[in-house]
Amino acid sequence: MTALAPVGARQTIWDRVKVVLVPAIPFLLILAVWASVRTIYDHPISVLPRIIDVIEVPFREERYWSNVRASIWRLVLGFTVAATTGIFVGLIAGLSRRVAQTLNPLVTAMNAISGIAWIPLAIAWLGVGTSMVVFIIWNAAFFLIFGNTMLGVRLTPQILEESLLTLGANRWDVIRQVVFPGALPYIMSGLRAGLGFGWRAVIAAELVGATSGLGQWIFEQQEFARADNIVAGALTIGVIGLLMDRVLLAPLERRTIERWGLVESSA
Repeated sequence: MTALAPVGARQTIWDRVKVVLVPAIPFLLILAVWASVRTIYDHPISVLPRIIDVIEVPFREERYWSNVRASIWRLVLGFTVAATTGIFVGLIAGLSRRVAQTLNPLVTAMNAISGIAWIPLAIAWLGVGTSMVVFIIWNAAFFLIFGNTMLGVRLTPQILEESLLTLGANRWDVIRQVVFPGALPYIMSGLRAGLGFGWRAVIAAELVGATSGLGQWIFEQQEFARADNIVAGALTIGVIGLLMDRVLLAPLERRTIERWGLVESSA
């Protein structure tokens, strides 16, 4: 006779299944509508491709994967530079209230200007290619990371810094043991937002300023009326963005907040 799993274990398994299934519902609905429209109206493939044609693109198009790698590599380069400079400059600026207050309007203004707006000038300065795309990524992500880092430093409770100084610590000890950990939740929020904006900037910059990458590949496919390749490229952009956010940064941000933020772990 097979023993039944405990109620608590069954609930845990069901909770894990729901975590996967519930977010998938909107995507399944979109696929259902897509298939229904395609069946009812029978649009030309150049206008509305079949789902199977889109799924087959990564397996039949030789240049697909090389363009995916090119876009991801540019994102890695640009985001690494943006994260490094944004955190470093943000920490320094946040240590001085006067400097932070002076720079706040600049950060707000630069965040309001889309990084895409700098593409024409970036092409004139750096030409067409990876350098220009990396600059656009840096511009899109830097001020978000910088602003969040500076805010996190300024919001670190001053009493903690004073307590450590009273115990004989030096300024470096305060930064390392209090300021940086205290700012981490804000830094992680900035990194998460910056990565999303940086990924969008990659595609936009590649549309007009690169000879490879997903953005350029999508732009090329319109000349051949290859709607299946265009949709596959667009979906790839979305999937990569979702994976970067949900698999990489969201868990890291959650653990950072649980350790250094104002909430307790539910474990």
